[in-house]
Amino acid sequence: MNTYVIATNNPHKLIEIRAILQTDKRKFCSMKQAGIATDPEETGQTFEENALIKARAACAASGLPALADDSGLEVDALGGAPGVRSARYCPGTDLDRTEYLLKKLEGVPTERRSAQFVSAIACVYPDGKELVVRGVCQGVVLTEIQGGGGFGYDPVFFVPEEQATFAQMSQERKNQISHRANALYLIRKELDCQGL
Repeated sequence: MNTYVIATNNPHKLIEIRAILQTDKRKFCSMKQAGIATDPEETGQTFEENALIKARAACAASGLPALADDSGLEVDALGGAPGVRSARYCPGTDLDRTEYLLKKLEGVPTERRSAQFVSAIACVYPDGKELVVRGVCQGVVLTEIQGGGGFGYDPVFFVPEEQATFAQMSQERKNQISHRANALYLIRKELDCQGL
């Protein structure tokens, strides 16, 4: 049984990661369960760089293989913003950041509100081995909040094929199609192929 530490303090991410990756051979624990507290500065210019920063720090602190996700929303009309700064787009709560995003997009027509959620997942091992994958989900930013589920920008991220925002989908459905789900399925394939 391989035990991995998940380098996040976000309980929603813990649930999503465990739901897709945990098997009889792989167990995932939180940083708290691993007895570590690490919060490295995310200085990377890409999601991949930030995921590696977090995974390396958790691996070094715990001595266990560590998995980290860095994800965010890229809005085409905003030149890819908020991007890697999604969680730090403005001070405050998820709702504050969502409302700030909507304000930035005021007056932008629906056909120009295309966006994608991106998730980079890094897995770092004590022996120095590193795996990195990227998952993407295409959508549109709505003009108002719809749905009470999810977190972050989920209530305004509409997936046309599903005719729903992430916040309107069941957790089960979101775990099948989201950017993080896509990245997690890719990393799961890598782990399975390598017997990790």
